Amino acid sequence: MEQLKFSSVDELFNRLKPAFNTKLNELKMHGLKHLDIKDMWLFLSKNKWSTQSSLELCDMVSDILNINEAELISFINQNK
Repeated sequence: MEQLKFSSVDELFNRLKPAFNTKLNELKMHGLKHLDIKDMWLFLSKNKWSTQSSLELCDMVSDILNINEAELISFINQNK
């Protein structure tokens, strides 16, 4: 299988947007209307992906769709 290569962080972010939008819609249905995609991006970038190497796109999508709501909210509150 061919590996996807991204020339920039912005390109990767744009590729992951559908997964972020899916999770954002789910979180909003749970009443978390103040969140946005960049909150999730920062949370995962700092807490999950910064300690991993050779991340695959499917793993990143899985991380997005399985974000722990309580940890995300705690992260946002600490970084306001």
